[in-house]
Amino acid sequence: MRIALGIEYQGAAFCGWQSQSGVRTVQDCVERALAVVANAPVRTICAGRTDTGVHAFNQVVHFDPPTARAPRAWVFGANAHLPPDIAVRWALPVIDDFHARFSALRRHYRYIILDSRTRPAVMAGRVSWSFRALDELRMREAAAHLIGEHDFSSFRSYACQANHPVRTVYRLDVTRHGDLIMLDVVANAFLHHMVRNIAGVLMEIGSGRQPVEWSRTVLEARDRVRGGVTAPPEGLYLVRVEYPPEYGVRYEPETLVML
Repeated sequence: MRIALGIEYQGAAFCGWQSQSGVRTVQDCVERALAVVANAPVRTICAGRTDTGVHAFNQVVHFDPPTARAPRAWVFGANAHLPPDIAVRWALPVIDDFHARFSALRRHYRYIILDSRTRPAVMAGRVSWSFRALDELRMREAAAHLIGEHDFSSFRSYACQANHPVRTVYRLDVTRHGDLIMLDVVANAFLHHMVRNIAGVLMEIGSGRQPVEWSRTVLEARDRVRGGVTAPPEGLYLVRVEYPPEYGVRYEPETLVML
């Protein structure tokens, strides 16, 4: 039976999720650890290929095990052979038509911004930093223009390989917790750099360098040239991926810390 895994990682020391020759990637580390448990090569497919420096609380992958093992063995066996910045959180047998990417209904990303005149030290590599003061109320008002089904061409990278730019954003919340501003984005799928480009636009508006209506102007332009800067990857986290209930992928009530 196919196995689904939930994987947590700090992305700072990785060149993204996807396997690449000559660099350290999350996929390569996970597959080597699973191969030790299976005593055979293992190939994984993930829900979303995160970029260099991007983190995950619940990246979902699936694989077809070459050897029968209990879910507990996949979790604890893999963790025994993973580096400290990756951990398998759960393992679940699923039916054979489950696909980590194509079966997903929604994806939830969080972008964390440190709003401070001084740069971070302990949080370096784990948050984005804005030395310009940000007004989260302006950011929240601007975010409302991006909710719904839209052509997000202005928010996709030039390297994006998606077949079309239309996506549905179900939530785009902006909240403040002390010096930290959280952007929580839930959509059916995301274009390459879409969340980071949204964050860049909202940060420009929050700093007062652009008017609140600029988010709508950028969206309606459908032109990446009009889309402003791409926010850095350090503040981006894949929080969770939602699937139809028949697959049995469940999450505990969210108890995420700020970081």
